[in-house]
Amino acid sequence: MQRSVLILRRCIRCICDQFLMCSRGKPIHYRMLPRSNTRAATAAPLNSSSPHATSTTSSSSFASPPSQPSPSSSVVGSSEGNLTSVRVCSHDHGRIDSDHNNLVALKISLLGDCNIGKTSFLEKYVGNEKKQGSTEQKEGLNLMDKTLVVEGARISYSIWEVSGDAKSQDHLPIACQDSIAICIMFDLTSRCTLNSVVRWYQQARSLNQNAIPILIGTKFDDFIQLPIDLQWTIASQARAYAKAFNATLFFSSASYNINVNKIFKFITAKLFDLPWTLERNLTIGEPIIDF
Repeated sequence: MQRSVLILRRCIRCICDQFLMCSRGKPIHYRMLPRSNTRAATAAPLNSSSPHATSTTSSSSFASPPSQPSPSSSVVGSSEGNLTSVRVCSHDHGRIDSDHNNLVALKISLLGDCNIGKTSFLEKYVGNEKKQGSTEQKEGLNLMDKTLVVEGARISYSIWEVSGDAKSQDHLPIACQDSIAICIMFDLTSRCTLNSVVRWYQQARSLNQNAIPILIGTKFDDFIQLPIDLQWTIASQARAYAKAFNATLFFSSASYNINVNKIFKFITAKLFDLPWTLERNLTIGEPIIDF
C-alpha cells in the first residue's frame, strides 16, 4: 500500500509539473529591427562625466509606421528638469544643414483662421531673429526660423504659418508635410474661429498623422475681459476639442508673452523626451494648460 501511494504521488506530481509548464507558454524571442539608412544628425559632444547622462527615445502623440523608425537621442538634464542638451542620432523629419553638422532643422506648422493673432504669436517667439532676415513671406504663407543653442547642441525650428484665407489652402499640404508639430490656433474671443479648429484638424491629420497636435487659444488678455460665464463656456468647449484631438491645450497672449515660449519648450521636451514636466492649470480666469 505504501508503494502504491508513493507511485500515485509521483504520478500526480508529474502531471502538475506538466500542467504548469504548458500554462507558462513558449518564451517570446525579440528580433532586432534593421537600422535605418537615414543620415545621422549629431549635435555637439556631451560631457561624458556628467552624472545625468541618459539615453532616451523620442516620442510623439501618434505612433510612427514601421517604415519610419522613431528617432533616438541622448539627453542631459539638470536636477531642476530644465532643457540642457540634446543629441539626435537619427530623425526622419529632420534635415541637416550642410554647413553646420551639429544643426538639427525641424519644421513646425501654424494653422487657423485669419486675424486670430498667428503672426503676432510667431513674431513674439522668433524675436530678434526676425530682424536678422531669417524670414520668408509668400502669398498665404509666412516662414520664420528660430535657432536654439542648448549646451552646444543647435536646434533650428522652421515655422510655417498658413494665413487661413481661401488662397492659403493650396499651401496647406506643403506646410503640413514633414512637420514634427502642428499648432491649430483660434481666437479666444471669437467662437466661430474655435468652431473651425475641427476643420483645420481634419485637414492637417489627413496630410500628416505623425505630428504632435497642439491646440492654442490666442488673445488671452482680451479673453479675460469677457463675462466669467462666457469664459467658462469657451474654455469647456476648447478642452473638449483638445481631448477629441488628443492634443495639449494652451491659452496664450502674444502681447503679454503668456505661454508663448512655454509652448515651444513643450514641443522640444515632447519630441526628444526630455525631463521637463508641464503643470496643468484649469482655473477660469488664468491661462489654461490642459493635457
